[in-house]
Amino acid sequence: MTVRDRLAPALAGLSAAWLLAFSGAAAAQDTPVETIAGSPAFTAAKAQMARDFDQTVADIITLTEIPAPPFQEAERGKAYLAMLQAHGLTETITDDEGNVMGLRRGSGAPGGPLIVVSAHLDTVFPADTDVTVRREGTRLMAPGVGDDTRSLAVLLAYIRAMDAAKIVTEKDILFVGTVGEEGQGDLRGVRHLFTKGAYKDRVEAFFSFDGSDPSRVVTGAVGSKRYRTFFRGPGGHSYGAFGIVNPMAAMARATAALYEIEVAQTPRTTYSASVTGGGVSVNSIPAEVYTEYDMRSESPEELARLEAQLLAIFNEAAAAENAARSVAEGEITVEPLVIGDRPAGGTNADSLLVRSVMAANRLQGFEPKLSASSTDSNIPMSLGVPAITMGAGGTGGRAHALDEWIDVEPVESLRGMAVGLLSILAVAGVD
Repeated sequence: MTVRDRLAPALAGLSAAWLLAFSGAAAAQDTPVETIAGSPAFTAAKAQMARDFDQTVADIITLTEIPAPPFQEAERGKAYLAMLQAHGLTETITDDEGNVMGLRRGSGAPGGPLIVVSAHLDTVFPADTDVTVRREGTRLMAPGVGDDTRSLAVLLAYIRAMDAAKIVTEKDILFVGTVGEEGQGDLRGVRHLFTKGAYKDRVEAFFSFDGSDPSRVVTGAVGSKRYRTFFRGPGGHSYGAFGIVNPMAAMARATAALYEIEVAQTPRTTYSASVTGGGVSVNSIPAEVYTEYDMRSESPEELARLEAQLLAIFNEAAAAENAARSVAEGEITVEPLVIGDRPAGGTNADSLLVRSVMAANRLQGFEPKLSASSTDSNIPMSLGVPAITMGAGGTGGRAHALDEWIDVEPVESLRGMAVGLLSILAVAGVD
């Protein structure tokens, strides 16, 4: 169905000249956002989100209080799968990587293109973290309450709203709670979804809801490459073996050399030496030490260039230490191990997906801002699948901190939630 077809019934009775001008402008924009936003069905969907907003808040609290530390998301995933099943989705499964998902069928032929709407199950906090939610007025406070538990609950609200308003989308919508978005999870959930999952060849567009602010629209994927690099040597007594090669000296030389590299400012490219360890005692030359290195860039080419420089630095640092001190007991060796590999990429600002999200924001009174970040959208972006990451509504702060909070004041929360639902419907199409 064309945009003109969708507009015609709503504009019946207007002059033919006005209709031609209006529908031509809409066709030029190639987005049905305005039409959907003014429809009785969307009005009914928003009303449903308002009516059951207390349920959304209750879902946030329930899910937040189920710990989901890195690589230990199974219990929260089990609970979320049950919620998806209770909302009437079909093909509800937990896949081999731990993602949980369910399908809301559209009017198209089975097996056709679909839209993924996702939020991540995992948090950054270890298993022994107290995740009890504390409430003060409209504020909820607990580790992980905003990143990304709120979004999981909002996805359920979208399903209820569409069902109550009897909205039938043209394309199927796959609702997914992903694993491994944070830290060393290395996007393992969404990576599986797009490389091995049952729906990998059907995804036409990808929404990741992460955080609160719907006007921050992530269209650029900041790629990252992370290494845990081991420097090894013979080791020995700090006094008796003095003069032999020391892996810590090589590691220090490598780290100092990294910080001599001048990187591109545009596209933004960064590096960091972040975690270090090794050795056995203060009076021993260590046999093994390690440092973890993080490199990031919005450009795949700049990231690859920086990675090549760092790998060369490792070898040069080992060679320099082997030349500087005795290797009678053995030489310095280096073993760089990849512990993170998030591809860079981007979604064209002229795509239907981005233009729909921008239009939806403006219709709800927000001024959208395009940005770049490292999120679940990195994987589809790197594969050429249109993808964005946006907030699920409301406000919040202190993500990744023990005093993380969100505000569930209804008016502002619902205004932000409306942006996401409107965007989804515009991309999935409405019959």
